[in-house]
Amino acid sequence: MNDDFYIFNDLKSMPIYEVPTRLDTTVLSVCLDGYTRIGVNMQEYYVGPGSLIIALPDQIIHSMEISDDYQGIVIAISRKYTDEVFPKIKVILPFFFYTKEYPCLNLEGNELSFIMEYYNLFWERINEDRRTTKEIILTLITAMFYEIYNIYDTRIPRKTEKRNRKEVIYDQFMRLLSENYRKERSVNYYAKALCLTPKHLSSVVKKTSGRTAGEWIDNFVIFEAKSLLRSSQLNIQEIADELNFANQSFFGKYFKHYTGMSPKEFRRS
Repeated sequence: MNDDFYIFNDLKSMPIYEVPTRLDTTVLSVCLDGYTRIGVNMQEYYVGPGSLIIALPDQIIHSMEISDDYQGIVIAISRKYTDEVFPKIKVILPFFFYTKEYPCLNLEGNELSFIMEYYNLFWERINEDRRTTKEIILTLITAMFYEIYNIYDTRIPRKTEKRNRKEVIYDQFMRLLSENYRKERSVNYYAKALCLTPKHLSSVVKKTSGRTAGEWIDNFVIFEAKSLLRSSQLNIQEIADELNFANQSFFGKYFKHYTGMSPKEFRRS
């Protein structure tokens, strides 16, 4: 769908990463039969029937072996769609750390059925030519990520002491950001709150998540702006005020810089 969302159930059409490749997408795959050996961030995993593998943008993936009888499904989500979904997920921080530490998970009981239900819903909706198809797909992706988080949270209770200093800083930054992005867009503000220099904060966030602190701030602000433009009755000046811009003109320039459209154009699209 618009090169932003793909689903596969045929090995011939699935993306095969024969050499280590840094992803620009979120890739989720479930093995239904046979097996595959796959590398995620240079760590090898054996993926057998009922196993889930998930890799996020900027992670390195490498397909090392696929059995002749392999059957499975793959869901690929562009960075653009991933960026739209992640700010909606209230548990994005533990979700991020779970999938980073355990990219491969053997599904049990009804867990496989839950994932396949979403896959089937995607399959039914993917070719629909309706104005709301994108919104339906994004909502289903969000719900599926919550479902996956619940599986991880039930099976692998998180031990916060395992996190290194960089992960702790990233966690603290994202928590501050989720609480303050409507009012504060300066890296300096978040660095000061965490008793760090802006350069050190951005470096740590970049090494942990693949993007800088400034990029995360802009991502949250733009997502909120899009949400308000599409789903609220606020006029553009009121949205600019809601997001703490000095005036409507400055908000318009900021929005167009990141989306290629003015707020009015986006609202009409």
